[in-house]
Amino acid sequence: MTTTTAIPTGRQRAATPAEHRPKREREGAAWVFLSPWVLGAIVLTLLPMAVSLYLSFTDYNLFDPPHWIGLRNYTQMFTEDPRYWRSVVTTLTYVVVAVPLQLALALVVALALKSMKRGKAFYRSAFYAPSLLGASMSIALVWRAVFNDGGTVDNLFGTGGWVNRPGWALLAVALLTVWQFGAPMVIFLAGLQQIPAELYEAAAVDGAGRWRQFLSVTVPMLSPVLFFNLVLQTIQAFQVFTPAFALSAGKGGPADSTLVYTMYLYDRGFVASHMGYASAMAWVLLLVIGAVTAVLFRTSRSWVFYASEGDR
Repeated sequence: MTTTTAIPTGRQRAATPAEHRPKREREGAAWVFLSPWVLGAIVLTLLPMAVSLYLSFTDYNLFDPPHWIGLRNYTQMFTEDPRYWRSVVTTLTYVVVAVPLQLALALVVALALKSMKRGKAFYRSAFYAPSLLGASMSIALVWRAVFNDGGTVDNLFGTGGWVNRPGWALLAVALLTVWQFGAPMVIFLAGLQQIPAELYEAAAVDGAGRWRQFLSVTVPMLSPVLFFNLVLQTIQAFQVFTPAFALSAGKGGPADSTLVYTMYLYDRGFVASHMGYASAMAWVLLLVIGAVTAVLFRTSRSWVFYASEGDR
């Protein structure tokens, strides 16, 4: 009787020390590495959210213990506070104006950069810089000086100071956001570079001009990137605060024309010390942003094209 000894082949490999460890021990090691993130998420996110939800049903002024009042904050918000509804209208107007203008400008500049042969890296960095600086209070104050009485815009066009005119102040705030188009521009540029050149060549052979190529090739192939930018910038627009606060000197004027939602939330919570009311406003904002995002995802099925899935 003969015995044969298995000879290891090139496809076989020795088990690593980690594979010899019990599964429970490996899971324990994973939780050790994850524990800083889990602890941070609980302490810095979930716990404050739970406290904020509780405070939204209380009368809390930051100094005395919270007093449970049930739905009174929400009732007052929706039925007894006209400034609340003015802040809602102002914020919706801002979102409708600022987001499309910002995305349109970002796409135009991205298309221009894609066709450039020289200096692309320099111009890409130059156009991206406002996205890094625009959210700061210092830039917002400079913007206020530009659009104030006797500022650059007034001297060039003679239209007066925008920040002191109710019909123009919100537009000045929106233009500051539009000026920060660098982040969506970089994302658009990355998406444009992924579109196969063969599609444009085939469209040109079929007699399509530049505009037809843009509508029939660029827009469908870029629709996932456009959708991503739309969702991201919409969420950020609903939370706008610094530009409106700086241009109105923290008052939301003139005539509440720049009183965006987050500024009124700040006023109720930290100026008037109605933290329970401000917490209720914050939860309404969270629900509205979630609903708007859900609607965008729902409607995306009819206009977002994913090449890996074919025609949708």
